[in-house]
Amino acid sequence: MQVVPELETGGAEQTTIDVARAVIEAGGRAFVATRGGRMVARLEADGGRLAQMPVQSKNPLVMLGNASRLVDLIRREKVSLVHARSRAPAFSALWAAQATRTPFVATYHGVYKANSALKRWYNAVMTRGDLVIANSDYTRDHVLAEHGLDPAKIVSIPRGVDLDRFNPGWVPPLRTEALREAWGIAADDRRTRFLLAGRLTRIKGHLTIIEAAAQMKAASRHDFLILFAGDDQGRTDYGAELTAAIAAAGLQDAVKIVGHCDDMPAAYLLCDVALLPTTVPESFGRAAVEPQAMGRTVIASNHGGTVETVVDGTTGWLVPPGDPAAWAEAMTRAIDLGAAARLRMGESGMSRTRQLYRVDAMCAATLGAYERILEARA
Repeated sequence: MQVVPELETGGAEQTTIDVARAVIEAGGRAFVATRGGRMVARLEADGGRLAQMPVQSKNPLVMLGNASRLVDLIRREKVSLVHARSRAPAFSALWAAQATRTPFVATYHGVYKANSALKRWYNAVMTRGDLVIANSDYTRDHVLAEHGLDPAKIVSIPRGVDLDRFNPGWVPPLRTEALREAWGIAADDRRTRFLLAGRLTRIKGHLTIIEAAAQMKAASRHDFLILFAGDDQGRTDYGAELTAAIAAAGLQDAVKIVGHCDDMPAAYLLCDVALLPTTVPESFGRAAVEPQAMGRTVIASNHGGTVETVVDGTTGWLVPPGDPAAWAEAMTRAIDLGAAARLRMGESGMSRTRQLYRVDAMCAATLGAYERILEARA
């Protein structure tokens, strides 16, 4: 049983779906305890089972209630292992696992801030089980330094990409054409297209890109189109701030907010370069790996897990975070490089991704970790 706050969108949520499918294919049953979300349909289509409850809540009384519900579920369905993917639900999941003497695993999906002893204690719930899975070497190093964990209790398993889904040869032109029309891009628009895929939240660096675009415009560059694909998930103030910033810079024709996209393989094919300008380090950065699987070059912030997934100058470029001038320079370089040279870089990224970040390898490593824990408990 995996426990995750929501199944809306994101790396942790996609990994939850991937591992659930792998458990089912291996002959097991896969439960996901979550509040719900748009990805529930995919879970159930794969044969997974939803256990809907408010595990996203940080209210102590609700968390206790969730623990009781999880205990009942573990006993009723004879759950053999509990896997938590976020801190608030990890408390309920850990209490339930301890009450039922069920093995407990947690995945550290991000580098959590700890400005006090209380916050460090709160974050440490992810390290109190049988094993910690880190989603990159960067995350593993952070956990070891932050919590003084026994290195034998933590394993690095990079996130994987579904190369059946993210395969440029398997995306028919009708899908990219449908997106082009939905996003209001003219058929004869020959500008270089940049795609920033991710929810509309400040840490994703949208404002850096808007300022970079303004500098490019000031340098008389008009040969680019920037697309922000993602929804605000209730952060309406930030969405309004982005819209205002685009208007203030006179970039309405050059920067478009196109909303949530369910067909990311087609989105990457529709564009020429993927952007990941995060202002805080991504622990892994799936949005830097998926476009490479589709043969697209990437420009990413030079910190966190992206320094493992993007090879500067070979599969893309690494740029200082929060530096609009540096981003304007990198984006201009990508335009001037030309389509043929970008294609060669994209092919290098695709080859490397297929070697290192296959979803089946990630799932196999995760199931191997499960088996190791179950054998140790037995």
